[in-house]
Amino acid sequence: MTEPLKLIRGLSAAGQKRPTLTARKLNKIFQVDGGYSTVLDEVDFDIGPGELVCILGPSGCGKTTLLKLLAGFMRPSSGRVQIEGRTVDRPGPDRCVVFQEDALFPWLTVAENIAFGARGRLSKDQLEQSVYRYLEMVGLSAFKDYLPEEISGGMKQRVALARVLILDPQVLLMDEPFGALDAQTREEMQNLLLTLWGELSHTIVFVTHDLGEAITLADRILVMGGHSGRIKSDISVGLPRPRKKESHAFHHFYRELRKRL
Repeated sequence: MTEPLKLIRGLSAAGQKRPTLTARKLNKIFQVDGGYSTVLDEVDFDIGPGELVCILGPSGCGKTTLLKLLAGFMRPSSGRVQIEGRTVDRPGPDRCVVFQEDALFPWLTVAENIAFGARGRLSKDQLEQSVYRYLEMVGLSAFKDYLPEEISGGMKQRVALARVLILDPQVLLMDEPFGALDAQTREEMQNLLLTLWGELSHTIVFVTHDLGEAITLADRILVMGGHSGRIKSDISVGLPRPRKKESHAFHHFYRELRKRL
């Protein structure tokens, strides 16, 4: 009999290690039509080093707003975000974001797009070596001289991944990055992300509204409620990797997770 979902309270699944990313009593209130709308309400969690945590919930529950606060794109109305004890109040190179839209520069080649953010940080030789390394890691060496319009949507997201990974951030923030892809390409990208995570050990926060995607990827799932702006559940995903979507354990976990939404 498969065990029920394991709820986390207080400490992250990383145990006693100092958390990499911390949210403490985050509130975000927007002024709308002369009134006020609470988008996030007392959001509180820790994410440990090397964890892959999915933020799961329906559209409009505050997932993307939360990610923007973690990235430093906006400030909370109250509460704080910290990375290794440092308060986040602006974007920084320790946190990189991958969006659903790849946002590649259309006039630059695949290799030039990957290199763009690292220019000035690395010597010419180091930059060339790093670009080659990440082209290899995302499987695009043969497409290095192609323009974005000449490659598929899945390839564009591979470029977007390589472009942030070359910066070696402490935390990778991902806002439904595979949501616009077809089912087969989406599964390929999930597998690629897990492979890269296994090799590079980044801390990853991944926003999704897809239960299957969250179960496939996550060490933990933070479940957000519709329009409440709260974390309803903090769930440990104890299924062994690699996770097989056709397995009884996966289907059981899926059914139990759906009850939490």
